[in-house]
Amino acid sequence: MDIVEETPHRFRIDRQGPMRVPGIVFASRDLLPEGGGEALQQVANVATLPGIVTASYAMPDVHWGYGFPIGGVAATDIEQGGVVSPGGVGFDISCGVRLLAAELTARDLAHAALDRLMDGLDHATPRGMRRGAVWHLSGRGQLEKVLAGGSRYAVEAGHGERRDLDRCEDSGAVSDADPGQVSERAMDRGLGQVGSLGSGNHFLEVQQVAEIYDDAAAKAFGLHLGQVCVMIHCGSRGLGHQICTDHVRAMEADMPRYGIEVPDRQLACAPVDSPRGRAYLGAMAAAANYGRANRQLLADAARHVFAKVTAAHLELVYDVSHNLAKVETHAVEGSERRLCVHRKGATRALPPAHPDLPPDLRPFGQPVLIPGTMGTASYVLTGVTGGQAFYSTCHGAGRVLSRHAAVKTIPGKQLRDRLERQGIAVRASTWKGLAEETPEAYKDVRAVVETSEAAGLCRRVARLTPLGVVKG
Repeated sequence: MDIVEETPHRFRIDRQGPMRVPGIVFASRDLLPEGGGEALQQVANVATLPGIVTASYAMPDVHWGYGFPIGGVAATDIEQGGVVSPGGVGFDISCGVRLLAAELTARDLAHAALDRLMDGLDHATPRGMRRGAVWHLSGRGQLEKVLAGGSRYAVEAGHGERRDLDRCEDSGAVSDADPGQVSERAMDRGLGQVGSLGSGNHFLEVQQVAEIYDDAAAKAFGLHLGQVCVMIHCGSRGLGHQICTDHVRAMEADMPRYGIEVPDRQLACAPVDSPRGRAYLGAMAAAANYGRANRQLLADAARHVFAKVTAAHLELVYDVSHNLAKVETHAVEGSERRLCVHRKGATRALPPAHPDLPPDLRPFGQPVLIPGTMGTASYVLTGVTGGQAFYSTCHGAGRVLSRHAAVKTIPGKQLRDRLERQGIAVRASTWKGLAEETPEAYKDVRAVVETSEAAGLCRRVARLTPLGVVKG
């Protein structure tokens, strides 16, 4: 795959064959996929989608995914036959990050208190294939309320506080969710998992604020040096996975009737304004609300543990998804256009003064939460004026090793011992699952974040380092 270096942090894949727009990769030389790789081919494939505008974008953490690369951003013009593609969202719909902050410093947590805290969080955080223990739904009627109401419904049911909704993307719920578009199989999978973390790269981590880059923004977000925080990374579990599976199959069967051809069946799609496109968006929004309710419940459980062990209260800093398609208005070639913006492994990063932000955050831009790898660091960023790629940025470090390859690099127990020698308390469900997420399986998150900032996608606010981790 030929790629042209436009600047040290921006590369271009020129249009060729059926590509409708160029590909733009925000990266350094060191962060580009080795040898071009399948991920860059996927950037080019996405550029063939009907209605795509400006470019097919990839973030610095880009790596190979399903249809779209992970770290991919693409927007289609709805009025010009633009499509929505489930591959542009992925199987873990609304996978995202929630960050909470305590009025507690790392110094306040003596070793014994940290161990008690981690034991409590370990017990209170269902994960892997275990059932959710935070909220046992009474049946499909209550699940439909979760799908329609997201975090709002969870808070109304007593699992949180009103302020949580002010610090959550879309005030806690996507308004156009349509539970009627969710299959019976997806409903069955969702009934027993709400309020659970899952496995893979999902985690709950106790962290400390190790560095502040922007004092004013950090203060507005509620962060200060040395502060203890909790970061939760999870999504919509089996329900979201099933919704993606169902709608990819349906769209693949329907594409001929719309005259759509794609270079990869994993890019199956339908016009946004078609019945099939609207059905997917309604089901996807329902899964997004499930994911937000999921993080709300896990946060509520963590609050109870913190209150019991430390007497400290956890306040929500922000909650934002990094696997979602949203209908947004952006300027394209000098005119405002209604677009379907796909962000897959990419985080929305609204700029200062954006009307969708809570009033207290508007002077500073949207908080952007970037989970790192165990034993390294995570970051809080903010959106910037003139942000590129439809105000999007990275979502994490980005894998360089498959889970199968990662397991071969270090045994899980050895990784646990190494992390605990660094002062990081580890609570893992399985040794294999822990080994799959060894830091060596990922790019350098610091380089990813610094490149994202240098490319004009975001600005750093704070760096967070781990004190303890709960893994599926």
